[in-house]
Amino acid sequence: MLKTFSIDDIREAQVLYGPRDMNLKRIREHCQVKIAARAGVLRIEGTKEEVEQATKILGRLQQSFRRFGHLRDTDIEGAFGNDTQEEGGPVHADGSPRIHLMGHHAPKTKGQWRYFEMMEENDVTFSIGPAGTGKTFLAVLKAIEYLKAGRVRKIVLTRPVVEAGERLGFLPGDIDKKVNPYLRPLYDALGIVLDRVALKKYSDLDIIEIAPLAYMRGRTHSEAFVILDEGQNTTTSQMKMFLTRLGPGSKIVVTGDVTQIDLPPEMKSGLVDAIEILEGVPNIAVSRLGKEDIVRHKIVADIIAAYESRSLHTRRGEH
Repeated sequence: MLKTFSIDDIREAQVLYGPRDMNLKRIREHCQVKIAARAGVLRIEGTKEEVEQATKILGRLQQSFRRFGHLRDTDIEGAFGNDTQEEGGPVHADGSPRIHLMGHHAPKTKGQWRYFEMMEENDVTFSIGPAGTGKTFLAVLKAIEYLKAGRVRKIVLTRPVVEAGERLGFLPGDIDKKVNPYLRPLYDALGIVLDRVALKKYSDLDIIEIAPLAYMRGRTHSEAFVILDEGQNTTTSQMKMFLTRLGPGSKIVVTGDVTQIDLPPEMKSGLVDAIEILEGVPNIAVSRLGKEDIVRHKIVADIIAAYESRSLHTRRGEH
């Protein structure tokens, strides 16, 4: 079978071929095909299965280049992954490669992939969904991607310090020791995509900052990727304060689970309020992840479904 693959311009061809045509050589070896390049057109020859596999790899590389303007090692590795579309595999349902960092594939579901696109396309993105849907992890992954590509100069991660049935004042230690447990999940997310040396370096240079939400007041974040985690536990005034910190060249992502609000019953969640007010405003997007996007232990989805079922039966019983 013979098939041609067109490339738009010289720059795109140079990037897709790789240094000294290394990408083409790898495709030849990986797919067992013959490839000849001439005048912006690749002629691919082999069995039907081999040619289709090579064409898919080239398509993924081309898609990544057109999306980002360059090819990262993660794009190349993802493009050469196997062609399964199972959860956790390297290929999305649309044929695009998943990002691969430190052994972790992300995004893993259609909902997560759309969320990832929303962060790329909008200045402010709200992500709501149950535990385990990757809301915070994917935001951190996108922030690191922006930082490494030079698209921002700083990453800021913050959380409201709200007790889930506990009292902060009774915890042992000074204020830093009391606050640190609330910020620990942000460090955990960073630790998945950065090694300890890199994380310490970025933190020491103040390139990555992790701080309680109260520390955001009065600041303007320019050329920064700013993430507010556990946004459901902000008050309406806190959320307004946070969103208005956005400066030139920056992005904001707010994550939260609106079914786990730890505020007093009479107090409205700032996340719920912000989505009601801002959804539909240009350059603001809302990602709604569901049980089908949970990527933790499979039983987490069953736990959430059981709680939702009881809540539904309770509401019906009230009528």
